[in-house]
Amino acid sequence: MTSMDILEHFEENCCVIRYTTAGQLWNIISPREFVDFSYTVGYEEGLLSCGLSVDWSEKRPEFIRGYNHPCGWFCVRHKDNPHQSLLTGYIQTDLRGMIPQSAVDTAMASTLVNFYGDLQKALQKA
Repeated sequence: MTSMDILEHFEENCCVIRYTTAGQLWNIISPREFVDFSYTVGYEEGLLSCGLSVDWSEKRPEFIRGYNHPCGWFCVRHKDNPHQSLLTGYIQTDLRGMIPQSAVDTAMASTLVNFYGDLQKALQKA
């Protein structure tokens, strides 16, 4: 993920967010943007965040608009160690465009590994 912008804020836990990603695999996969409705609430001493892509009229020509089917992230305290959390994500992304499936599989795997690595680094700094 290269950027995240709140496009519209409805109430405390509810908004529309635009995410962008860089090109992958030497730009075989072009940069993408996703516009999602997001709802986040407290859940069992943690967080539950659900999302779904929505139609958004503003499109930027340098990105291909991807689509996220219903997805969710759960972050809860680790039962055995209250100083650690368990983050579980359920995603089903359609990158759209003409991309070989093998390239999609490779890009998605490396993107998720990088996401979790970057998240861990950011949390260690906090």
